[in-house]
Amino acid sequence: MRCTGFMLCGEECVEFLLRDSEIISALPRKPMRAICRSGRQKDAPEPQRHSTGTHAQQAFRSEPRNLTVRMGATAVLRCEVLRASGTVQWVKDGLLLGPQRSLPGFPRYSMIGNPTKGQYHLQIEKAQLEDDASYECQVGRSESSRAIISSTVWVNMLIPPSKPYFEVDMATPWTAGKKYVVTCIAPDAKPMAEITLYKDGVELTGVESFNMSGSKDKLLNTHADVTYVFAHLPDSFFSPTCSISPSLSLFLVSLVFTPLLFSPSFLVSAMNFGTQRTVTWHCAIELASVKYTKLHSGSETDPILAGRQVPILPPQPPVIVGLERAEVKAGRMLVLECVSHGGNPLATLHWTKNGEVLSTTWKKDVVAQKSISILYLKITPADNQAVLCCESVNLVSLSPLSVSRKITVFFEPAEVTLLGEFTTIEGQDLVLNCYTTSSNPPVQIRWWLGYKELDSSVATITEGDNGGMITISNMTHVVSREDDGLKLTCEAFNKGTHFSKSQDAILNVYYPPLKVWLDTPPQDVPLRSGTTVCLICFSTGGNPPGTLTWFKNGKALSDALRQTSFDRGVARELVLVLTASDNMATYRCDATNKAKKTISAHTKLMVNFTAISMKISTKQQELRRGQMLTLECQSGSSNPKASISWTLGALRFQGVEQPPKRAQFGGVSVHSSLSLNLSSQHHNQRVICQAYSPVLAEGANTFFKLNVLYPPEFSPEQPTKVQVVENDMATIPLLVSANPEEVSCIWLHRREKLVKVGYLRYNWSDENALEIRNVTRNNAGVYTVKCSNDEGVNQTSVMLDIQYAPSVKAEKDPVLVNLGETADMICVADANPIISDMFFWKWLGEGEVEVGQETQEDKYGLLTIHNVTRAHAGLYQCTANNGIAPPATVDVQLIVQFKPEIQKGAQWRKVASRGDGTTTAEVVCWAEGIPRVDFSWEKNGVLMDFANHRYEEQTVSEGSFQTSTVRVINVSAALDYAVFSCTARNSLGEDKLDIQLVSTNHPDPPTSFRQVSVSHDSVTLEWIPSFNGGLRQRFRIRYRSDQSASFLYMDVFPPSASTFTITGLQPVTTYNFSVNALNAIGESGYADNNAVLTITTMARPEEEVPEEERGYLTEVLTVVFGILLVLNSLGCFFGLRWKKRRGQTGGKGGSVLGGKKNEEDGSSQSAVSNSNKYESREKINAAAQRTLLLDSGSESDSNVYESYAAESSHYYYPTGDYMPPLSPLPEEMRRLDVTHLPLDAPSHPYEYVRNRGLYQDILASPLPSPPSLFDHRLSNQRNEWRSSTYHQQAAERARDVRQLQSDSDLPFELRGELV
Repeated sequence: MRCTGFMLCGEECVEFLLRDSEIISALPRKPMRAICRSGRQKDAPEPQRHSTGTHAQQAFRSEPRNLTVRMGATAVLRCEVLRASGTVQWVKDGLLLGPQRSLPGFPRYSMIGNPTKGQYHLQIEKAQLEDDASYECQVGRSESSRAIISSTVWVNMLIPPSKPYFEVDMATPWTAGKKYVVTCIAPDAKPMAEITLYKDGVELTGVESFNMSGSKDKLLNTHADVTYVFAHLPDSFFSPTCSISPSLSLFLVSLVFTPLLFSPSFLVSAMNFGTQRTVTWHCAIELASVKYTKLHSGSETDPILAGRQVPILPPQPPVIVGLERAEVKAGRMLVLECVSHGGNPLATLHWTKNGEVLSTTWKKDVVAQKSISILYLKITPADNQAVLCCESVNLVSLSPLSVSRKITVFFEPAEVTLLGEFTTIEGQDLVLNCYTTSSNPPVQIRWWLGYKELDSSVATITEGDNGGMITISNMTHVVSREDDGLKLTCEAFNKGTHFSKSQDAILNVYYPPLKVWLDTPPQDVPLRSGTTVCLICFSTGGNPPGTLTWFKNGKALSDALRQTSFDRGVARELVLVLTASDNMATYRCDATNKAKKTISAHTKLMVNFTAISMKISTKQQELRRGQMLTLECQSGSSNPKASISWTLGALRFQGVEQPPKRAQFGGVSVHSSLSLNLSSQHHNQRVICQAYSPVLAEGANTFFKLNVLYPPEFSPEQPTKVQVVENDMATIPLLVSANPEEVSCIWLHRREKLVKVGYLRYNWSDENALEIRNVTRNNAGVYTVKCSNDEGVNQTSVMLDIQYAPSVKAEKDPVLVNLGETADMICVADANPIISDMFFWKWLGEGEVEVGQETQEDKYGLLTIHNVTRAHAGLYQCTANNGIAPPATVDVQLIVQFKPEIQKGAQWRKVASRGDGTTTAEVVCWAEGIPRVDFSWEKNGVLMDFANHRYEEQTVSEGSFQTSTVRVINVSAALDYAVFSCTARNSLGEDKLDIQLVSTNHPDPPTSFRQVSVSHDSVTLEWIPSFNGGLRQRFRIRYRSDQSASFLYMDVFPPSASTFTITGLQPVTTYNFSVNALNAIGESGYADNNAVLTITTMARPEEEVPEEERGYLTEVLTVVFGILLVLNSLGCFFGLRWKKRRGQTGGKGGSVLGGKKNEEDGSSQSAVSNSNKYESREKINAAAQRTLLLDSGSESDSNVYESYAAESSHYYYPTGDYMPPLSPLPEEMRRLDVTHLPLDAPSHPYEYVRNRGLYQDILASPLPSPPSLFDHRLSNQRNEWRSSTYHQQAAERARDVRQLQSDSDLPFELRGELV
């Protein structure tokens, strides 16, 4: 058998290198199985190209691909191996290149990449024609994986043509009018070259090309022929009698080659020296696969030829200056000068190396009549034995003149490689190999061990790259323990370059331990079974230190304690709990190490024991399911006699026992038999026979493993359901047992047999487990597997459950529920699996709302909200997440239905208008409810007739809020001052409000007067406005401290505000506050039946005062306090006199005591008297006076401030209150039995809720929305009357009712007319 790249030499496989069919080097390698092209080696497995498996099977991550490379470039073939465990090698044209990454013997080849990442890329430097070959990446077999081979790839080399030339008939003269053939030849190209011919810069047509074999295999010579008709030259150049002949004209071939472009270009020029006219031929060569730039297209006549009398002479041969010796060292920069003397014209020079052009640059020295070309050449090992040539030529040279020099390059080896095993055993032969890369001259290799030179070596010299030599030295040395730790050195010395390079390694020598001994109990002392005994083994010496192993009767024990070390050796302890088998048992301790020599020590123990052996036998050879089996149990020697019992799993049996017999060790042996009816569950079970000693309270046992033949049976643990995520790989395991174990199984799905061929998604391993790639929901279902063996057939089914991410939808949307009832919102998920807590509900509205109780029933997610309120209405989001991304969401809208609720604040129960028949009043009923609210009106208990032209009804709807407005046109006091009853109803109930239409009057007192906040110098108050009397109202706060006898008044700004902050108060002072309302007619009583709000301000925050200022501040405060006491006394004096004088003049307001009494009795005299004057005419402080609101014309006759008008002429007149316009949505208008519906009336009964959004969205609508009527907290009440006031004021702006601004606008009944 012939192996490519390897020869089988005994137990080793020797890699060899071939050159010219001779073996030039051989490198021994570790034993391995070579992969042969002519056939597989015996017992070697067939390599697989893309094998995968479950036991760390190696495979290709990336394989090499075909590559096209230019000559001289670097090529890299990629190969990455997953889980590489075998040897990776490259194969070139069937030749193994070797496993070493440096690839010895192939200097331009190497394996690159990170081997830890499985990268074994083949790098080819300076690619040549010989690299044009096929390649494979091979991974050898390992203990855990089969061998694999990549696909075959090719490296395609691009080789430019070498020096081109012309073939032209120059022997005979050319005659005008005749045809001549000019041939241009481009030799040795790959792929074939393309040739284009030019004449005087014009491309010639009719060129015929053909290819021939080149000088080497795979190279081609391209021939291009063109037929040229030679024409007459013009008469202006020479006379008609002149003919062209070789004596008058000369044809020259001028070759121009540019190696940098790989596109040689050359010219053919025919010159007539009599006319000095040149006819130029130009041949340009291009590679077929690569387009290159063309070179010069013609030549000009040399000016030196202009004179007819100048002789035309060829140059002298050139000479090379600067190369004294033929031997040069690599790395040196040579500076060579080529000189050519003489010649007319002077010669052109160019340098070549081994036929390749190096330089075409030269300069002319006309004075010295010479041409000079200087060459700078950096010497490399590749220049060894290179021929440098300098050529000179001019127009009259019949052929180029040249001079050549061959150079010998001394170069050093690039690498020194030391191969072999540097760890060995004492007394064995150490075989090492040291070799270098190519060098010139060859190196001398010497071996050193420590400071001692070894002479037992054999050197071999072979040819290397660049004309150098490779030196290989093999050394054999018998090692001893004294050599351990010494440095082994391979030194390579080059006499030509005086270069020395070495490679070394540390030698590790193994030798065995010196001594082993035991520390154990005496052998003649009996021990009872169950006693704990400690045996210790000691060992000294050895490299490495010995490894101690305990054996019992020759069997290694794994339960010994971990080995420990001490100063001169190691120890290992064995703790035993004695059993019957320990009686007279031999315990041995072996000390071994890598020196592979064992020394031992042993001992024996004496033990009182139960039966030392147990044996179960039967006469039946094969056991099958359903047969009757008889087992015989023979106990070994025991002392005293043991009784035998049988155990099978959890079952105990009493066999048939025979009389005992005497046995070894002075004991007795007992025999018992047992009969069993076999089943498949008995297979591989152990039937235990136990011999028990009552005296020792111990027993011994043995077992008989049942090998029951039965047809395939599926394990109870065989899954009946397999879950997998969609688009993943599904693996359906098969847990089948049978005896014999050779089972054949087939899979069926939907009664069809599953096969691999034609359906790439199915696959099953050797264990018959079914694999389905990229499973979808369609793959779900029942899979049946039928298994058979020699005993029969059986089958089972497995449900494949495909899990996938959820999609979710609402069971019902929107969800309608009545107020106070239970709302159930359900979303349904299509998902697998359906898991608990899969659903999550989220409120999407503004604010915080208690979501409710979340439950789940299978694929239904349920959100239950008990005792639903209107705040629960809105949009809810149901999210389903079963752990498989992405989660799914759906929005569910909850609409809360409730019976109508009419706004019933004090300001809604009255409507004021003049009853003189000139005004229009609007009676507004504002209700909230779902479903849609319908309104009906009664006047004094009689249903209103809107056919009467004096009454109109208009309904405005905004979400769940509806407003019904009855317009009373030309209000008559006699006819229209009545009670209007508004009834709002829907399917859930109704609500009613009585609204009284009255004459304009003073406002009603505010309500719910309370404190909002307090500080050391300010108090913030809040109240709820009441009925405004039909006119715009404002508010005034009255207050005084508990130390003051008079009240202070502060008008609220803005006028319609219901919250105000009183500033400028004293710290830690108690104040009494009241508030009332005013309009153009008069003022109301004080809020909450003249209730007084008592508030104490807080203490002033402490401020740190510097120590030096405290005394000064104390003095200042004392002076100020004294002044205040004097002023207070004066104020009290003048105040009493003023009150006395006022009481004598009969003021209308009554006394202070009377005012206090009224406040205590809760009377409302100020409201009843319709007076807008202060009842006690208390003096107003300056700060309050500057903030009083004086509406234009509202109090033109007031004398409240008449006593103080002269004190200050500066009053603050505030701007009007900002009132945003109301933009209602007209719903319907009833008048004269005509109903006008809006153009965009919704078609769905709840469409107005769906389109407008729920309650949180309605808050942003043009209509203000009051809060819930069921929240009776003060803050909600404040929001309620704020919203209602805002709505009422907006409605007032929509009315066509003029506000009263002066006394002339007062109602007629206040001008003397009776109602």
